[in-house]
Amino acid sequence: MTPDRTPRHPDVAGLLLAAGGGRRLGGRPKALLCHDGTLLVERTARALRDAGCARVHVVLGAAAEEVRARAELSGCVLVDNPGWGEGMGSSLRVGLHSLAGTDARGALVSLVDQPGIGPEAYARVLGAFTDETSLVSAAYDGGRGHPVLLGSAHWAGVVEAAQGDQGAREYLRRHSAEIRLVECGDVAEPYDIDTGADLGRLRPGGAH
Repeated sequence: MTPDRTPRHPDVAGLLLAAGGGRRLGGRPKALLCHDGTLLVERTARALRDAGCARVHVVLGAAAEEVRARAELSGCVLVDNPGWGEGMGSSLRVGLHSLAGTDARGALVSLVDQPGIGPEAYARVLGAFTDETSLVSAAYDGGRGHPVLLGSAHWAGVVEAAQGDQGAREYLRRHSAEIRLVECGDVAEPYDIDTGADLGRLRPGGAH
């Protein structure tokens, strides 16, 4: 195996939200879906590492024990969200709380159900970090999307605003003038795996 020589960004942690139960997928947890023979949770965690995140926190919820048993997530901090059924907002709150007390000055937030976003897009957004006040978002043809980088000065406000499935959306709406957009449409596709129809976007690639 070729050694990973990607320069690490010591100030920004990857925060992977992977707790969803896949309600519209018939109850198939998204973390355990496969793309090119790799579990989505493994694929996204690896992409964050490859982009340069020095640490990656992974928030688990639905089928957490199975994810722990099946997924190769060595080197990641696994964080359980017992309230995952409340929606993505709860996972974002739990994830940001898990970073409190670390030396992270920012969190690069990613969603497990967006396999079209890879290391190139994560690295671009990561590269726009300056300090704790940073608020950065990937853009696709000028429209805001994922991933989003939240400087630690924003964490308390995001935690307060994150409810249901909204995640950081309301906080970002209120602070839209402060967001730096980084175009990623040439290196990533921001589609979600939400419904049975979306499963066609997942490519087989060998058994896992």
